[in-house]
Amino acid sequence: MVHMANQIAQFFASYPHEESVAGIANHLQKFWEKRMRQQLHEYIADGGSGLNPLVIEAEKRLTSVSVSHI
Repeated sequence: MVHMANQIAQFFASYPHEESVAGIANHLQKFWEKRMRQQLHEYIADGGSGLNPLVIEAEKRLTSVSVSHI
């Protein structure tokens, strides 16, 4: 999971910061199953060791969007 998430971040790393975060969040939302996103969320809650900071920021954005839709 960490490796896959970091590969996504690496792909978007050359984009401007806001586009990178948005692109990663969009990819996670479109292509990762809900249980994978939940696993990523829990991993980040436990410290997120080894994750690219862009992934952490994108996941937090996804989480805030999910919470605001409740």
